[in-house]
Amino acid sequence: MNKKLVFISFCTLFALRTWAQGEMRFEVETYDFGTIVEGNIAEYDFVFSNVGNAPVIISNVNASCGCTTPYYTKDPIMPKSRGSIKASYNSNGRPGVFHKTITVTSNASTPTKILAIKGNVVKKEDKKVYSVEEISASAILQLQKDNHGFGKVERGQRVVTRFNLQNTGKSELKMMNIESSCSCVNYKMSPMVLKPGEEGVIEFYYQPRSLGEQAERVKLLSNDITKEAPVVILKASVVESLNNQSPMRERNDNPFK
Repeated sequence: MNKKLVFISFCTLFALRTWAQGEMRFEVETYDFGTIVEGNIAEYDFVFSNVGNAPVIISNVNASCGCTTPYYTKDPIMPKSRGSIKASYNSNGRPGVFHKTITVTSNASTPTKILAIKGNVVKKEDKKVYSVEEISASAILQLQKDNHGFGKVERGQRVVTRFNLQNTGKSELKMMNIESSCSCVNYKMSPMVLKPGEEGVIEFYYQPRSLGEQAERVKLLSNDITKEAPVVILKASVVESLNNQSPMRERNDNPFK
């Protein structure tokens, strides 16, 4: 009788382990940066959800060339949580059309996943002069505000703010990247592409590294050709520690969970 119980328990445990598995579902699997001026670094976050019933652990992420650097969520992604894989393409010295792949290896139900980025890099000296017709048909990025103050923030603490934006132009608006001198700001836009007249939200994730009064200039690079890239200012009074946690503090280091 005991042997039968042991056998049944073993079979049940084996079945549960076989059945329990994570599953990665990406919002976008191929992203087109459009036109990039040579010298810029184009970045995109491939966000995914774990729609399975077990944690997903990414074991490796490889790019098809050295010009693409991937970063990824290294902690286990629990069921119903989200993670991300950031693809960073260095266009310096690489004019022309590109199409690069990123191979993701994990313990998910599909153990190997292929993501892709593409676009066209134009030389700085060949920067296009647009016609009146092209400008009038362009997407237009309109921000609700251009600055935000976080107040007191611990050094290394990750905080988030949200900006409303709208595409007031006549073409789809695509965000290509952001630039900040501190390299301490990341972003996520939802939706990633705005149709003419559509509104959206862009979230900025700021993790200051220097003490004192900080004002970070963040340039938003998009396919809006009607004006210079808009700049938002993120301000914070950065201290070594806070006695009480700020309500703006994220308790999770992964902004996609």
